[in-house]
This record gives sequence, structure tokens and C-alpha cells, in this order.
Amino acid sequence: MAAYNDHSITPAVAGDRDHKSSGSLDQGKTSTPDTQSQIKDDMVGEIATLEAQGNAHFNRLGWKRLTVVLLVEAIALGALSVPSAFAALGMVAGVILTVGIGFVAIYTSYVVGQVKLAYPDIAHYADAGRLMMGRFGYELIGAMFALELTFLVGSHCLTGTIAFLNLTNNGTCSVVFGIVSAIILLFLALPPSFADVAILGYIDFVSIMLAIGITIIATGVVAGQSVGGMAAVNWSAWPKENLTFAEAFIAITNIVFAYSFAVCQFSFMDEMHTPKDFVKSIWALGLLEIFIYTLTGALIYAFVGQDVSSPALLSAGNLMAKIAFGVALPVIFISGSINGTVVARYIHGRIYKDSVVRFINTKKGWITWVALVSFITIIAWVIAEAIPFFSDLLSIMSALFISGFTFYFPAMMWFMLIKKGKWYAKENLFLSIVNAIVFVIGIVVLVAGTYAAIVDIMNQYKDGTVRGAFTCAPI
Repeated sequence: MAAYNDHSITPAVAGDRDHKSSGSLDQGKTSTPDTQSQIKDDMVGEIATLEAQGNAHFNRLGWKRLTVVLLVEAIALGALSVPSAFAALGMVAGVILTVGIGFVAIYTSYVVGQVKLAYPDIAHYADAGRLMMGRFGYELIGAMFALELTFLVGSHCLTGTIAFLNLTNNGTCSVVFGIVSAIILLFLALPPSFADVAILGYIDFVSIMLAIGITIIATGVVAGQSVGGMAAVNWSAWPKENLTFAEAFIAITNIVFAYSFAVCQFSFMDEMHTPKDFVKSIWALGLLEIFIYTLTGALIYAFVGQDVSSPALLSAGNLMAKIAFGVALPVIFISGSINGTVVARYIHGRIYKDSVVRFINTKKGWITWVALVSFITIIAWVIAEAIPFFSDLLSIMSALFISGFTFYFPAMMWFMLIKKGKWYAKENLFLSIVNAIVFVIGIVVLVAGTYAAIVDIMNQYKDGTVRGAFTCAPI
């Protein structure tokens, strides 16, 4: 992107003014209406040029690149949390929920896309909130949107810390590795255009697939070589014994977390040159996610059993876990950084809504952009240090935020923004029932998931199974 000085208009105009003034002084005049008009026209022309260049730079996304950035945002930590969910719920319920929630997520993302096509001016999820609930909805959903994405950056910061600790055998204070992870996330979040980030998406996707593949193969080899072979692995088709409500819902919300791509869909579609092509993207992504998550969860659980770790890469054994984490570093940081980019774009766009500064192609634009991304990353690092346990952090995000962005908000959008005619009309009745069910699912995840996460965090602190916040102890 070309970087323009925020005062680049002024010197050219000032030079023009000096030239004209000099000529006019010879004639005994200080200014003319024509000169003032020319200056104004020059400024308008410069602003129009910056607007055109900004719009051109931020409208380069096709459906294939949209699929890539959705992959970057979606298939990362989700895949690493699914095997432990299978361990709690059992193979049958794990597979059913992974496939079922996946298809629900595809449908709700389709609704989100339909809303974007019907209301092209929507740039972020918060804009849809304004259409549904006015200023209150705009501020509420905007706050949820910013918090969810900041929490996501924090979860990637935590995962980066775990990875570095594993790679170095707890070589230094975990807070130091947390800071290193935050700095990497900061630098990768600096490119403001999603089309630019899409290029990194190919590296990201190869990274997560290799990491998952290494983990599956390593756990399979270990299981095959153990006493009794794979037949001795203590996996079950049914939920584990003495499964508590909190454990069950944390497992469910970890699966919900894996399908969180709808939260960024408005933002990504706003950069598409042909938005109607989004359907290809969500089907490609959704089916790919269902396949990857189901296969990952089922195989790793079948090879490791009840002792499967979260994130799953920790289950591969000491040496192979190091290799898997090394391979997974790109996905940990690239996927995490794009969430920082999305929330920064939202906040930056609000601050400079009616200014060319929002395109980040001026000096002022770049200064405020770097400052904002830095602030978001610092907050994310604080979250990672304050909630240093992987599954519960994902569970909190799923319950408080993804329950809305993936379930009850799209259902509300269908009823309030998409549906034509009465809900009980013959042509609407089936979808009315479907969206009502989706809404209920979202509310259940919100209430029960939040309760489960709080109870489990309290139990872990009480039992002393997790380290304290902001300490050097290994995670």
C-alpha cells in the first residue's frame, strides 16, 4: 500500500498559493476568489484520490481468498480443543455434535451473508445490531464483537506461550514467552487489508494440517506400540463416568468455539469485489471444518483415550509434541493476528468514519493504526495471563460471545431483517421453526456455558490444578 503523508495535500496547496500570491503581489493584490476556489478544488481532488485508492485497496477479495481468510480465522485453536471434548462426551455424542453444530454454523453464516447482500452498507457485525435494535444494538454488539476478538487474540497468545514452553522444556519464565507471543501477534496484525493477510493464509492452513497430521500419526504409533495395542486404549463410545454438568458443557462449548467464523464474516465480505459469491466460501469452509474436526477429534481420542490433553498437540509425546508445536507456530500466530486486525479495523473505522484516515493510507492513519493494534495486543496479553487455562478460556468465549454471533443473532436477523411476511405463513413456517431452534441453542449455550466455565475455573483454583495469574510457573 502506498503510504501518504497526512499533510501531503497542504504542501502542494501551499506551494500553489505562494506561487499565485507572488504573481498577484506584483499587481498589488493579496488574494483572489479564483485562487481560493482553485485551492479548494485541489484539496477536494486530493481527498477524492485518497478515497478512490483506499476503496480500491480494500475491495480485492474474491470468494477463494475469502475462504482462505475464513480458514485462517477458523481452523486453528478449534481443532486443538476438539479431542478433549470427545474425551468428555464420548465418541458417539462427540461426532454427532461436531457434525450437527457444523451444519448449523453453515446455515447461520448463510443468513449473515444474506443480510450483507440485502444491506450492503453493513461493514461489521455491530452495523447489523443497529438495524435490529437501533443505537443500543449497535453499541452492545459492537462491544461484544471487540471483546470476542480481543479474547481470541489472547487465546492465541496463551497457546503461543504453551508452545514456546514446550519447545524449550520450560526454558524461561512463562510471562516472558507470553510477551514474545504478544509481540509476534502485534507485528503480524499490522497489515490492515484482509487481501494481504490471505497470502499468509496458505502458510497457515499447511501449518495446522501438518501439526494435526503429526499429532494423529504420533499418537497412533504410540497406541500401537503400547501393551495391548490400540485395543487397550481407554476410549468409549459414551460419556465418561461421573461426568459433571460443568465438564459436559465445557466440552460442548469447545466444539462451538471451533465454528466461530461467522463473527468476522461481515468484515471479510465488506472487502469482496463480488459479495454474492460468499455462498461458495461458507460451504467450502464449513464442510472442510466438519471433516477436519470430526477426523481429528475421533482419531486422537481413539489413540489416546481419556488422558487426551488440551490443546491436543500435547498428547503426541515429548519429542513429537515439540515437532508438532514447531510446525504449528505459523497457525498459532497468523490465525491469532487476523482477529486483532479485524477488531482494529472496526474500532479505527468508527473513530475515522468520515475521514480518509480510515483507509490507513496517510501518516496519521498509520500512526493511529499501529497504536490501536498495540493497545489491543496488550489487552489480549493481559487476558492470556489472567486466564491461563486453555479449555476454560475457549469455553468463556464460546458462552459469552460465539453463542450470539453463531446462533441467536443470525436467528434474530432472519426474523427481523430477512423474513418477508408473517412467520407462520406457509412459505416461512419451516425456516421460522429452524431459526427458533437455533435461537434457543444460542441462549442455552450462553447461560449454561457461562455457568459451567465459572464453576470449572473455581474448581481448578480450589484443587490447585492450574498456576496463578501473571506468574513464571509453567502452564
